[in-house]
Amino acid sequence: MNRDRAVGNWLLLLAFMVFGMTVGGGHARTIGAGFSIQVWRPFTGFIPPLGPGDWGQLYALFQKTAQYQAHPISLAQYKSLFWPMFLDRCWGRLMALVFLIPFAVFLLRRRIPPRLALWLGLIFLAGCAQAAYGWYMVLTGMQPGVVSPPPGWAAPHLLSAMAILFLLLWTGLTLRNPEPERLEGAATLRGLATATAALVWLTMGFGALVATSGALHVFNSFPTMDGAWTPPGLLAQSPLWTNFVTNKATVQFCHRGLATLTALVALATAATGLRMRLPSALRDLFLLLGLLVALQYLLGMATLVLGNNQLGFVHELNAVLLFATAIAARHGLRGAVAAPARALAAAE
Repeated sequence: MNRDRAVGNWLLLLAFMVFGMTVGGGHARTIGAGFSIQVWRPFTGFIPPLGPGDWGQLYALFQKTAQYQAHPISLAQYKSLFWPMFLDRCWGRLMALVFLIPFAVFLLRRRIPPRLALWLGLIFLAGCAQAAYGWYMVLTGMQPGVVSPPPGWAAPHLLSAMAILFLLLWTGLTLRNPEPERLEGAATLRGLATATAALVWLTMGFGALVATSGALHVFNSFPTMDGAWTPPGLLAQSPLWTNFVTNKATVQFCHRGLATLTALVALATAATGLRMRLPSALRDLFLLLGLLVALQYLLGMATLVLGNNQLGFVHELNAVLLFATAIAARHGLRGAVAAPARALAAAE
């Protein structure tokens, strides 16, 4: 892949916009706005309601949701839910434009070779699939008894968004620096960085399950769960796999355990990176990784003990920053190799 800082910077901008989507979507979920817009107009949805008739139509559709039927609200209250969701959808449409227009310009100027164009096209299709998946998740609000986005829908929605973030970051960073620097003796660190990124991603999935299943409010003590290391009813549901999606005790237990494991691995990764002789920019990433994972663990404990959804939203956003930092650190280790045998012999 040839160096092209402009194309790389464009992809990094798109990665930042994915973070913006996480901000908007997380805020909408936190305030209960996920089901507020029961229409999907991919090309004209950026036009807001223009009069009482438009508002009446949207409000009437919302009144058919289980959320409204469980907790009726006035039209004025509905508008306070509508706007955050509307802006989040507009941000998604803006992302499509920020992708398509520069993509066309770069193609016309022959800045994007065919293989890269195909790769970027696949990333764009993944973004389109993400949008369609989000819409079908919103449609579940019309099902009886579904008052918020189901955990089994919300967690994959977040994880797939983070997968797109990974693809954009990795490709953008590679275009900015296509030739990795050879780093002798850093092969083990590369493995640790890979494990850190994977664990952060998996832990975020269980975090989404905690946030959307209501599991945040079942055991609000730490480090034990109301005095026990394992909660009662850990595997009470049948079939077994449903415990890891809808059983609140199991979901919170798994998130706690994964968060602790992730924190330990990430801190070990950061400490190892800081002890090695690495380029200064890469060392800074490992320092940031250590700081962010420490902050993330503290935010998680505070969110759990306080049972505070708003703090949980901050916890979610910091997780995205932590994930992005882990990816950037791992990318900087592409040239890592094992220490030469003669160096090992000299060390002995």
